[in-house]
Amino acid sequence: MRRMTDVDEVMTWRREVIACVFRTEPSGELLEANRKYFLRNGEGKGWIAFLEEADGRGAGCGIICFREELPSPDNPSGRCAWLMNIYVRPEFRRQGVGRRIVGALVAEAHRRGCGRIGLETTPAGRTLYLDAGFADAAGVMEYDCRKDISVFDYE
Repeated sequence: MRRMTDVDEVMTWRREVIACVFRTEPSGELLEANRKYFLRNGEGKGWIAFLEEADGRGAGCGIICFREELPSPDNPSGRCAWLMNIYVRPEFRRQGVGRRIVGALVAEAHRRGCGRIGLETTPAGRTLYLDAGFADAAGVMEYDCRKDISVFDYE
């Protein structure tokens, strides 16, 4: 396992993950937005990426992004981590690659004092995260900001 510090290398994996998960080739605009995110937030500060290699080539990757929220009783530090892009190439699946990547990311969150670690998953990845100790978070809701906000009486 090694850290990926080169944004171009991270972007190569990001493009592959988007294409696989969303089943569409990402637009140049989306890729540029991702590149700007990585550059703006800084490797080691706002994010860290890991690469697992096998047979002399990349087998899988994962990214952890860091943020802060208001400290609370269930997260006194206010530090949070979000796991992204946990991806294993098909020929390396079911060999522990994903588990090692998740372990490295969770260990990094612990080192940084994060009190909360979150992620989104596909049905195929759900068992990996449950086996690693993640649980469904009750009470979480999400709002799609692309929706029309006229339902709100805020003026």
